[in-house]
Amino acid sequence: MKSLTREWVDKADGDFATAQRELRARKTPNYDAACFHAQQCAEKYLKAFLQEHDVEFGKTHNLFMLLDKVITVVPILDTLRQVLQVLTVFAVDYRYPGETADKAMAAEAVKLCMEVRGRFRELLGE
Repeated sequence: MKSLTREWVDKADGDFATAQRELRARKTPNYDAACFHAQQCAEKYLKAFLQEHDVEFGKTHNLFMLLDKVITVVPILDTLRQVLQVLTVFAVDYRYPGETADKAMAAEAVKLCMEVRGRFRELLGE
């Protein structure tokens, strides 16, 4: 694995750990943060995969744009589109007033993140 890919994976795993920690928190859990970090974990795994395969992706939080680039390398990963659709809303909307996640939403976000993470870890040889 390339060193920059490793950095993306490490950052993604940091987001994964934060999402899990916030979901499990007994005192003052931040479910919005759990959802946001679940989305960030998925985003960074997409970017790690693209980095490893020398595919340019620029600065974006658009999971669909990233997936469109990923499927040029591994077309079967288009099956993740519905999962990424759910996670995409957590990139921005839940970080500001107007939307608030509850425990069930956070649990779903972390579950979907785990699915994305598992697929990409396997592809990256982790």
